[in-house]
Amino acid sequence: MTDYSPADPAAPLRADIVLPCLDEAAALPRVLARVPEGWRAIVVDNGSTDGSADIARSLGATVVHEPRRGFGSACHAGLLAAEAEYVCFCDCDGSLDPALLPSFVRRIAEGETDLVLGRRRPTARGAWPLHARAGNVALSGMLRRRTGLRLHDLGPMRAVRREALLALGLTDRRSGYPLQMVVRASDAGLRVAETDVPYLPRTGKSKVTGTWRGTWHAVRDMRAVLRQPATRTSPAVPAEATR
Repeated sequence: MTDYSPADPAAPLRADIVLPCLDEAAALPRVLARVPEGWRAIVVDNGSTDGSADIARSLGATVVHEPRRGFGSACHAGLLAAEAEYVCFCDCDGSLDPALLPSFVRRIAEGETDLVLGRRRPTARGAWPLHARAGNVALSGMLRRRTGLRLHDLGPMRAVRREALLALGLTDRRSGYPLQMVVRASDAGLRVAETDVPYLPRTGKSKVTGTWRGTWHAVRDMRAVLRQPATRTSPAVPAEATR
């Protein structure tokens, strides 16, 4: 049986959590309440019109405004605003639990791996629409052929050392950002691992995978990433983590 228990929030490890946000006023209170104690939540407002930024600020989050629309634009703006040694990413729609992220960071800190991805496991019917799952399966297969990585999910919940991620020089600013992160990490020789996480029904309608059209645009962006030539960068990883 999979253990979904969050790590002890009193552990000394600290991280900044990037939360890309577009009209997530209804979900923000619950999401921010689950941020581990002592960690900094960076809510990147990507053009919300429902007061999301004000709500996030009132709940103690650091708010970054990114006017350029796109999931990648929001994620990268949060990365540039991060200052902690470790940076995590998590959707801001209530579908994922930020309280699980300390266990991701601990695996990296202990030298087990360099990039940890959350493999989504739906907890309720309709939490992960069929068309979104189909697109994910197809992309996972293409990723395997491109990199050799045998991953099951390219979900948005992840953790990595900030300097290592910055060294990858990510350029995608649309839906391909999460995939480009994995591809370039593999090209750079970083170790990539995944772990099961519960996937809850999101609050509100998805801006990307809520429709076949949105899913198709995401798949199109990600296929473009997979067609890019391999890059060779030097991973910014402590020497002890590579032994």
